[in-house]
Amino acid sequence: MKKVGIVMGSDSDLPIVAKAMDTLDELGIPFEAHIFSAHRTPEEAREFALNARANDFACLIAAAGMAAHLAGALAANTTLPVIGIPCKGGAMDGLDALLSTVMMPSGIPVATVALNGAVNAALLAAEIISVEDEEVAIKLNARRTADAQKVLEKDANLKEQLNK
Repeated sequence: MKKVGIVMGSDSDLPIVAKAMDTLDELGIPFEAHIFSAHRTPEEAREFALNARANDFACLIAAAGMAAHLAGALAANTTLPVIGIPCKGGAMDGLDALLSTVMMPSGIPVATVALNGAVNAALLAAEIISVEDEEVAIKLNARRTADAQKVLEKDANLKEQLNK
């Protein structure tokens, strides 16, 4: 199975990114995580992206806050799918990161999830892998079914509380 590359701009992003790692673990998807900055270690980030396909990655997840150029910097150096996680914080509480991640120029796409949306980033990575891996597709379907069941259980509990 191909793996997911996870890159965060700073170790301060780790509490957010850990949710993606946990989700990938739950789905049995291997990953490799790094800290590279689009601004402080641009050559290392570039090399990682340039070699990602040869190193058997299916896609990359990039988490960064504030200027949040990391996802775009990676996407500029690979044709693998890149999923950006804009992280909350800074003077604009994440709006700057969201806009920096989502507003990519034509020709360099970055799939962008919600602020701190690490679980959805991992699930999107799993969906990308599931195109060619039936086992991952089955696990994703099981997760969706379990999530739906949780909602229905909450609905039943609410009805019981309201109908006393």
